[in-house]
Amino acid sequence: MLVAALIFAPVLVLATDKDDHEDRAELRIKDMHARLKITQGQEEQWTKVAQVTRDNAKIMDALTQARHDHAGDMTAIDDLKSYEEITDAHADGIKKLTTVFAALYACMSDTQKKEADTLFRHGGDNGQSDLKRAHKTSERN
Repeated sequence: MLVAALIFAPVLVLATDKDDHEDRAELRIKDMHARLKITQGQEEQWTKVAQVTRDNAKIMDALTQARHDHAGDMTAIDDLKSYEEITDAHADGIKKLTTVFAALYACMSDTQKKEADTLFRHGGDNGQSDLKRAHKTSERN
């Protein structure tokens, strides 16, 4: 599930733009929808995946923005607690995502499952997932 973190969850860095995680989440949602060729019959499950992804991004935006806002006056303990909040939220988000993605995965065709497996699997280009590479490409354009 670490790969799910790389695909759906934002990287744990300080957000410099309030909508940074949310913007990246929207790019991932659109890319995954297209690459998985989500059918009309799968839209209900897909909507749940997309919503959890958006919710996770909003939480990460809030936590990383708070960390950024207080970075100059945090003690070492404050810093550790802030990081703990972020990592706890990240883990909780992955748990939520796993639940809704498993339901979607269960109703996918074998071809879609194979594509999902490829998207979530590490490989090539220094261990980056296909989706992470696609995201970096879209950022350059």
